Amino acid sequence: MTKSSFIRKYSNRFLSRWLVLVFDSLIVIFSFSIATLLRMNFQLMEIDFSVFASQLIFVLGLRLLAFLYFQSYAGIIRHTSIEDAILILKAVFTGSFGAVLVSAVIRNTLGFEHVFNLSASILIIDFFICLFWMVILRFFVKSFYESFINQFKPTIGVLIYGAGYTGMLTKNVFQTDRSTNYKIFGFIDDNESKIGKTIEGIKVYSLPEVLDKFVGSNDGMEVIMAINNMSAKSKRKISDIFLDRGVVVKALPPVDKWVEGEFAMNQIHNVKIEDLLGREVIQMNNKRIGEEISGKVILVTGAAGSIGSEIVRQLIAYFPAKLVLVDQAESALYDLEYELAGKVPTNVQLIVNVADVSDTRRVSKIFKNHRPDIIFHAAAYKHVPLMENNPYEAIKTNVIGTRILSELAAEVGVEKFVMVSTDKAVNPTNVMGATKRLAEMYTQSMNQLEGVKTKFIATRFGNVLGSNGSVIPLFKKQIERGGPVTVTHPEITRYFMTIPEACELVLEAATMGQGGEVFVFDMGESVKIIDLAKKMITLSGLRVDKDIEIRYTGLRPGEKLYEELLNNDENTLPTHHPKILIAEVNTPSYAYMEVATNDLNHLLSSGTNNSIVAKIKEIIPEYKSNNSVFETLDKKSSK
Repeated sequence: MTKSSFIRKYSNRFLSRWLVLVFDSLIVIFSFSIATLLRMNFQLMEIDFSVFASQLIFVLGLRLLAFLYFQSYAGIIRHTSIEDAILILKAVFTGSFGAVLVSAVIRNTLGFEHVFNLSASILIIDFFICLFWMVILRFFVKSFYESFINQFKPTIGVLIYGAGYTGMLTKNVFQTDRSTNYKIFGFIDDNESKIGKTIEGIKVYSLPEVLDKFVGSNDGMEVIMAINNMSAKSKRKISDIFLDRGVVVKALPPVDKWVEGEFAMNQIHNVKIEDLLGREVIQMNNKRIGEEISGKVILVTGAAGSIGSEIVRQLIAYFPAKLVLVDQAESALYDLEYELAGKVPTNVQLIVNVADVSDTRRVSKIFKNHRPDIIFHAAAYKHVPLMENNPYEAIKTNVIGTRILSELAAEVGVEKFVMVSTDKAVNPTNVMGATKRLAEMYTQSMNQLEGVKTKFIATRFGNVLGSNGSVIPLFKKQIERGGPVTVTHPEITRYFMTIPEACELVLEAATMGQGGEVFVFDMGESVKIIDLAKKMITLSGLRVDKDIEIRYTGLRPGEKLYEELLNNDENTLPTHHPKILIAEVNTPSYAYMEVATNDLNHLLSSGTNNSIVAKIKEIIPEYKSNNSVFETLDKKSSK
């Protein structure tokens, strides 16, 4: 700050303070004058103006001393509060009391009967008039200032869901915000004893009343969820009601993020789409998982991917002796290693390997160097349209890579091999899903080999929110760019779960697997992608087809309208965990899978895309291409 700007800043500050003091002095003069007139019944002839002037100067001097002592003039008037009013009360009372005390002392010691013979009734009347005008004018100026400023601030209507303690805190935060003019329409509550009543001047409504009275008639309105212990199901239900009507829904931060029992305005955030698609917190058997993982060597393939990296994060909490990360994505692996720096316990050894799972020599060295006890195999190509155009890479990584890993696991005596599969492996309609089904079949057939101690397990689930290639990040980018948001088909649906939720279930399934199981996760209800797109647009504070257009682009190559978790011939068996089921799958023999994968491997060096995919269809009869160039192969086989 320059010297001139420093002087200007502080001179303006002191100037404004002295102006308030001058203004307060004028109120003192006015108050004493009115008090004297009232005491004399407005009989001007009975007033000795020389005595009046002396008494006025005396009272004004004492009040100025009180104002200076209590700094009652130093507050910013536009921010006047009850605390400021109390400070003024102290200053005015001190001035009045001082006038009585000092005048009595002077009168008894020095005389000056006429000047210091202050009437008690005048001082009492003066006290109340002075106090009233000093306080009321400050609040008047504050109100006028806020009304004037609010004309230039955006106005947003707010409804607060929850009329309890948290709702009161929320109301106070919005009312004290200076950046935006928030108009609180009311509280929403399910408690009938509160409905129809007012709390701190704001009425409490039922949900139907709010929908009828406010929703639709107020553009730009927001609903704030102010109930901390609300279940995920209730939050989803209420949010859906408002989002379907184009109303933005916001939520408070978790209680543990509050500072000294309160939260700041900038902590209130839009409800995330993950919150609406997620379910209640899954109860995991952490003790059992800990016994399975603690002190062992764990290898994670695809460790830098969405699923693999979350598995790594969760595994750290169970203190494995060594955590071996394998991925061919150099940058992503580096980012993960950087993220974990300082978070890994000192008794956990972290090994990072850049490697391709389809490279036998490289993977073999990793196995021999680290001798893993448990493998979580998440490495795979998962992008449906890309793999439809690149079946070579899909086979090489998803099938041959899995074969190499599983055979090495059996060779070195790995305890458990947990393969992360996908719902697209069920009745596959694309190359990616078919290769994942082949990987399932191969690992399951390994359980049939005599002398192999490794327990091969597969876990099968649908889309995970926020994963690489997920529709959620795509929609977010499209909304940020101003649209359009692209949806392939108006009827397309998908199952969703969060990444942490999926990985927790993978770890739980790993503990209960005895070899040969294909675990299927309860994915809840499927979601229409068009509804998902509309909710995300509304959550961004924008209007569907007004601010952001939704455009249908048609199904992509290999894409299904509906995903499935079970084959037509598969049934499920329950487990001790309500969210995990065991699919009863038909597993071919190891001999058959060995020959089939050998044939595929041979085709990689000499075959065409059509011959590769034709071979896959031969191995997996239920594989029927959809919206793909490979549909002609299905027609040929049906003749």
